[in-house]
Amino acid sequence: MYKKLVAPVLLLVSFSVFSQNHLTPELLWKLGRVSGLGVSKDGKYAVYSVGTPDMEANKIKRKSYIIPITGGTPVEIANPDSLLNDKNISPDGSYLLSNKEVKLKNVFGSDFYPELTKTNTYIYDNLNNRHWDTWEDGKYDHVFLSKIIDGKPADEKDIMPGEPYDCPQKPFGGDEDYVWSPDGKYIVYCSKKKFGVDYAKSTNADLYQYNIATGETKNLTQGMVGYDQNPQFNKQGALAWLSMRRDGFEADKQDIIVSNGITKINLTGSRDEIHVEGYRWSNDGREIYFWAPINGTMQLFVVNYPGNTKMAAVIRQLTKGDFDINNIIGQSGNTLVVARTDMNHAAELYTVSLPDGNITQLTHVNDAAYKSVGMCRTERRWVQTTDNKKMLVWVVYPPDFDATKKYPTLLYCQGGPQSPLTQFYSFRWNLQLMASNGYIVVAPNRRGMPGHGTKWNEDISKDHGGQAIRDYFSAIDALSKEKFVDKNRLGAVGASYGGYSVFMIAGVHNNRFKSFIAHDGIFDMRSMYGSTEELWFPDWDYGGAYWDKKNAAAMRTYSQQNPVNFVDKWNTPMMVIHGGKDYRVPAEQGMQAFQAAQLRGIKSRFLYLPEENHWVLSPQNGLVWQREFYKWLGETLPEKK
Repeated sequence: MYKKLVAPVLLLVSFSVFSQNHLTPELLWKLGRVSGLGVSKDGKYAVYSVGTPDMEANKIKRKSYIIPITGGTPVEIANPDSLLNDKNISPDGSYLLSNKEVKLKNVFGSDFYPELTKTNTYIYDNLNNRHWDTWEDGKYDHVFLSKIIDGKPADEKDIMPGEPYDCPQKPFGGDEDYVWSPDGKYIVYCSKKKFGVDYAKSTNADLYQYNIATGETKNLTQGMVGYDQNPQFNKQGALAWLSMRRDGFEADKQDIIVSNGITKINLTGSRDEIHVEGYRWSNDGREIYFWAPINGTMQLFVVNYPGNTKMAAVIRQLTKGDFDINNIIGQSGNTLVVARTDMNHAAELYTVSLPDGNITQLTHVNDAAYKSVGMCRTERRWVQTTDNKKMLVWVVYPPDFDATKKYPTLLYCQGGPQSPLTQFYSFRWNLQLMASNGYIVVAPNRRGMPGHGTKWNEDISKDHGGQAIRDYFSAIDALSKEKFVDKNRLGAVGASYGGYSVFMIAGVHNNRFKSFIAHDGIFDMRSMYGSTEELWFPDWDYGGAYWDKKNAAAMRTYSQQNPVNFVDKWNTPMMVIHGGKDYRVPAEQGMQAFQAAQLRGIKSRFLYLPEENHWVLSPQNGLVWQREFYKWLGETLPEKK
């Protein structure tokens, strides 16, 4: 049947421009971006899309494809949804789930004064008045139930009528936030049913069960006060979800919980180092596959579901290697389709043989590009920290590395702060691109990163400017002992917590570095507390509000670990980058840092992206970002002549 829908595709992306030996920003922005959509209903094909940046149009253009699970030639398709099971259709085919915004609160001046048609005012009595990159407009995402009549949805019903809460959750939730029970009698959905200040200060999202027949709603996770999200049923009716234990701690250990209505089991709680990033039930409902960071990579695991038996849940690691498994696309028999990256390769689809864990590349969207681009060697190093711990440090070398030469070296400061530093591939913070521009990259798995045990992950909370910063120094000092590292040409770069790290390091580095780049970094923790939107983060990680003088942890944070208090020690060139629609770390943080550097007489530059949020999403802005990044490094870490 596919022949009527598709045309053969022999080459997904034209790579005639790839004639250089080293990766450049321009080449990076021509790579195809692969996203897995699922496995076809018949189990024979992987369905995926490829996004290709269009610089002239300033957007990412996407096309969809199928490829046999066993490998072969990809074929472009017009309607990928028709080949996939629709999770939003009830098991008996009579109902459809969807979501849309519902206007519930007055916010705009024209809501209150309709005769004032040209006013553009906003009026708030509660938080959260803005979130991520959007001002609150009084609309809430709700789940709707519709009957399917003659193949079309009808009699639409809001299952959250009048509730000023979101499902899907903002800012990143999708239809994974709601699901049908296998018998079609219930809808289970995820929502954080809090409002105003309570919403801004809590992470307590719960799972709710809606009864189709009666319209009654029941809280399934009452008393579980952390994040509970991503509900999935197996074919036997057991409900799994991802759960964090503590309210307010967004980076708490995330486990897989399963309930069959009789027993509730934590399948991953026994493994301290396991922080589940995502999961999927096996087709037979007896096991769960998941991916999680482990020792500087992201790997695929499987855990059995014991049900009501006395068997124990046993976790097995299915894949090993210096790469990341960062999504499970679907299952076909004894084969999983997954997404995989490493520091030299953007995401492609791979198959994993479940009996033996063997992994095989399935899509080859960017192979032609890589044939003409030099690969960068990545190396694991174990560095002793100031408190006598062993810390994993990734070192990335230029493609034509020569140990007899000296190289400028960049300390890469990861964001989060509690996000893993693995074999990721970014179209902005691309370590291969940094190395390809002639820099050795030092990327420490410093305190605060999952995959090294719960304590290592949690030690950064209420200590942002303490041991983690010392870990950075341990890493760069260890590599600086190598003869191929030019100690007179060291830089430190990073975004988010990494940007905070750069601002903090600038005041305490004792002249180690000659250049800094900070993107969307926190410069003044007090003004950050007064302007960020998700207040649970500074409440947990800073210790609380800056006015709580009796709170010793908070007072230490705002005095001893606040970059603004060390500006008098700044003496190094600094580039500051910030997005105008970043409400997580508002743009004033970057503006303050740039102004401080200017007033101190320090060489500095401010790259302002008025329409970007905490990330950089448009192709042309992304290319400007890359060009200015390396232009700055060229000016401040110049090669000696």
